[in-house]
Amino acid sequence: MAGHMTPEEFRRYGRQVVDWIADYQEKIESYPVLSQAGPGEVLNALPASPPEKGEGFDAVLADLDRVIMPGITHWQHPGFFAYFPANASGPAILGDLLSAGLGVQGMLWATSPACTELETRTIDWLAELLDLPGRFRSDGTGGGVIQDSASSAALVAILAALHRADGGAAGRDGITRRHTLYISSQTHSSLEKAAKIAGIGAANVRVVDVDPATLAMDPAHLDALLTEDTAAGALPVMVCATIGTTSTTAVDPVPTIGEVCRRHGVWLHVDAAYAGVAAVCPEFRWVNDGLAGYADSYSTNPHKWLLTNFDCNAMWVADRGPLIGALSILPEYLRNQATTSGEVIDYRDWQIPLGRRFRALKLWSVIRWYGAEGLREHVRTGVRLARDLASWIDADPGFELLTPHPFGLVCFRPRWDGMPDEEADAATLRLMERLNASGALYLTHTKVGGRVLLRMAIGSPATRDKHVREAWRRIREEAAG
Repeated sequence: MAGHMTPEEFRRYGRQVVDWIADYQEKIESYPVLSQAGPGEVLNALPASPPEKGEGFDAVLADLDRVIMPGITHWQHPGFFAYFPANASGPAILGDLLSAGLGVQGMLWATSPACTELETRTIDWLAELLDLPGRFRSDGTGGGVIQDSASSAALVAILAALHRADGGAAGRDGITRRHTLYISSQTHSSLEKAAKIAGIGAANVRVVDVDPATLAMDPAHLDALLTEDTAAGALPVMVCATIGTTSTTAVDPVPTIGEVCRRHGVWLHVDAAYAGVAAVCPEFRWVNDGLAGYADSYSTNPHKWLLTNFDCNAMWVADRGPLIGALSILPEYLRNQATTSGEVIDYRDWQIPLGRRFRALKLWSVIRWYGAEGLREHVRTGVRLARDLASWIDADPGFELLTPHPFGLVCFRPRWDGMPDEEADAATLRLMERLNASGALYLTHTKVGGRVLLRMAIGSPATRDKHVREAWRRIREEAAG
């Protein structure tokens, strides 16, 4: 019978695992970006039943290469241009390893003071790096917390907004009247899902018009909807503005939306999951416009574009009161002197689950390794490469470029001259499928104005000029063929 792994065994296998990861990073370009595995292939390669006797870690490492790797889509590949980046870096991986090694469950300050206080300091550091408003800092009425994802941040924001809107009645008695949430057609789908979970209901998610040229939310239509719904007896709960939409990185006019929210007394949540970290660069601080005066909550994902492996979302609130009021429950078994004193933060009250990982270690490791200069260089590299790609597309009469493209995402399509729109869209999708099947790169698509566009998101730490140039060459040749 296999016993617990000894420290000496852990050292031996740990070195092997670190070497395996380092080797993987060195040879990642040798893999096809998109997994070539078909449905069920990995499943069928795994035994149907667990082993009766322990097999040791050598068997795990062997099956990692034999079974798991064929089913991996390589998000850190320099040819990965799909969705948004999911940055992993050495410091973050090591920080995650330290977190796993410590095995901390940081639900309360008392369950590991360092887990809580490092998070408080690190999230304040990040707020300073991004030049966020002072009211988001922990030394005031607000503060920040690390969530797993922007989806969780949106749900938590809705619950806090709901608590403020009805004085906690929904949390106590349930929702007994119509409540409404306001998004645009470009808002991330997680907001509709959060409305379902919170009990607001998908039917009460109001979709605000967008400017057809910029795809940004129309504040005048938002104002009209809020007025109409209030007159009809609804209770508006929250408006979500987006900085860098998933589809095209459109930017909503937060200052104007904020003015509308203030007039109607509605919570404003700003979702900057992808683009918010760009504010580490002074030239992108315009993404913060309107936050200081109007935003009640704000979130961005270091795990997308700031070199911190998944999962790590940073969320801030201007006033922690509604958040804690909505989420705090204190059963007897969690009572302790530190919590009762009121002198500490218990982050369990800032999130949906009770338990929480020591995520701050990896973000802290990343900030300390790269410093502000290194983080800025990474973001600027992605933006520069995207601008280069956009300039090549714009100069090619066979392609159409979507503008603006302020960050690391470029959207475009072949013109397919002479083809009806429907056939041209089908041809664009077939082109994407052929490119992805080649294993050399991985793209996704979106629709704007009813037309299919290819999305090419640049931001992997491994992506260099040559990779973008080679991807563009392949796209042109495949389209011409």
